[in-house]
Amino acid sequence: MGNKLKILLIEDDLIEVMKLNRTISTAQLPHTLIEAKNGEEALNYLNCGESCLPDIILLDLNMPKMNGIEFLEILKKDEVLRYLPVIILSTSANQKDILSCYKAGIAGYVIKPLKYDDYVTKLKALLEYWSHNELIKG
Repeated sequence: MGNKLKILLIEDDLIEVMKLNRTISTAQLPHTLIEAKNGEEALNYLNCGESCLPDIILLDLNMPKMNGIEFLEILKKDEVLRYLPVIILSTSANQKDILSCYKAGIAGYVIKPLKYDDYVTKLKALLEYWSHNELIKG
């Protein structure tokens, strides 16, 4: 296992939040999960100062108040926040959505599988990768 990650999950679906919490717990991963229900709530959290910034952001695309693309556009304009790796977790396999996200500067795009076992496999691999990646530390 690599580094312990501080993960900001931006997701409005409580079931998806519970799935990620369950995956981290049952796989006994050491990561800390911070939850935000939408982009506005996440931006409020991210304005807390550099000491509380997450290592990675897992972002849903379809959310109320501010969708994932709108959140990314704001994030990438900020001199500090623009360097945070953002991974999209979405049910959308639409190529237009994927291209828009990469153009906005994401670090990865993961389509949420329907089967829970497939979800666990994908998320464990994703978190394993980022726990070994050389993250930028302020």
